[in-house]
Amino acid sequence: MPKYYSSLRQKIIFGYYLIVSVIVALSVFAFFELRFIEKKVTFGEVISEFFDTTLEIRRFEKNYFLYSQQSDYLENIRYVEKAQSILENNTAGFEAIASPQQIAKLKRDLRDYKELIDFYSSKKSEVLFRENSVVAPMQEMALESKLRKIGKDIITIAEGISKAEQKNIQLLLNNSQNIIVFSIISVIILTIILGRVLSHMVVKPLQALEESMGVIADGQFETISINSHDREIVSLANAFNTMLKELELRQKHIIQSEKLASLGTLLSGVAHELNNPLSNIYSSSQILAEEIEDADLDYKRELLMQIEEQTERARNIVRSLLDFSRDKVFKKENIPLKRLFEETIRFVKGQTPTGITLRLDVPDSIYVIADKQRIQQAFLNLIKNAIESIDTEGTVTIASRRIIGEETMDFVNSVLLSECKLRKIEENQGDVVYIKICDTGKGIPYSMLPKIFDPFFTTKDVGKGSGLGLSIVHEIIEEHGGCIAVDSAEGIGTTFLIRLPIRDEKDAA
Repeated sequence: MPKYYSSLRQKIIFGYYLIVSVIVALSVFAFFELRFIEKKVTFGEVISEFFDTTLEIRRFEKNYFLYSQQSDYLENIRYVEKAQSILENNTAGFEAIASPQQIAKLKRDLRDYKELIDFYSSKKSEVLFRENSVVAPMQEMALESKLRKIGKDIITIAEGISKAEQKNIQLLLNNSQNIIVFSIISVIILTIILGRVLSHMVVKPLQALEESMGVIADGQFETISINSHDREIVSLANAFNTMLKELELRQKHIIQSEKLASLGTLLSGVAHELNNPLSNIYSSSQILAEEIEDADLDYKRELLMQIEEQTERARNIVRSLLDFSRDKVFKKENIPLKRLFEETIRFVKGQTPTGITLRLDVPDSIYVIADKQRIQQAFLNLIKNAIESIDTEGTVTIASRRIIGEETMDFVNSVLLSECKLRKIEENQGDVVYIKICDTGKGIPYSMLPKIFDPFFTTKDVGKGSGLGLSIVHEIIEEHGGCIAVDSAEGIGTTFLIRLPIRDEKDAA
């Protein structure tokens, strides 16, 4: 049964819908909250109007008591009826603020107030038609006192209701403000949490992939393993690993193709090298055939030994060529560096112009830990490039020195490597060998130095180079745990400096 992987897309969609749902829920809540606040504010205006009406009732009451004008009485009655109408039409709203007893008392006081003001007005009219009356003023004062008391009660209750409503509205606004702030903070926190979760699910695997690509850019083909259970990330890692395997396979094919391309040049050199032992074998065989009847056995034995020696020499030449061309599994071993260069020089000797001298300055005691076929291919490419850079006459020098720990670096420092030169060799740590391959050719332009190790970059004319030689050299050197640097100038020549792990003769033994 195939393993089930969750989908990163589904998680992102879920997070998106979660945030949208929260925002919609908060929006709906805010909408109804605002509608409720709107109703409370509207009813607050009703409360304010009722309170203002009661104040008007008291104002016209005082005017009527002072000036006894009929217009003040009529205005007073009108505001009393208005207050009764407001109270009757909004009883439910008033009861939400004040107690039912207060509302009942308010209604009763308004009714009693209206009856008393009517009675007071009628008595006031009778007094106007009587002369020398003593009872009327006393009754008038009693009625005024009672009206003032009822009016004061009405104002007190109305003012209490108005203040209570203002306090409720203020509390509601504060709560709404707190809810809005809390909602905004909640959405921000939820967004941050979802962002961190998505970052953990997406960014971390991508960073791991980026780090793996950095390792691959350094020449190490290592498959990546990303700790993720999301289908998209797993698919990306699998696709990347598949691409990596294909890239490694194709790189091997390119290296093999480059190596086979060199065989054409090598064959003529090998043919030249084989010509001498074959000629010696042929001459010794002819002499032996002529002297077959001779009784000098020592001379015949000497001729046979020469034939055997030259046959062994020819066999070694052919074996070296076969070892170079055969596709073998990468395997490091202790290799004597001088013998390796002598064999490599033998490959190109037949194609080296007579005006070019090959000099070899490598101590016998130096051994390197390397795959013979691969490291020989790197040295062969460098030596061929050095020979091809010289037009008619010149010298190619191959030198090597062992540098141990803090030993003097004069041999290395003779190659001036500035920071702007690509592949600058860092300070050495440990037991290593430095190899210099120098030529007195035409050199490489300064502007081209940073690109010479790039694939398909070449300074040769069109059709005379694939641009893969130095790229493969760089890869082979790094594959062996070493590094390579270059120093060159037009008209002076070029020097390649290589650092490799080392074993001396005693270690090899």
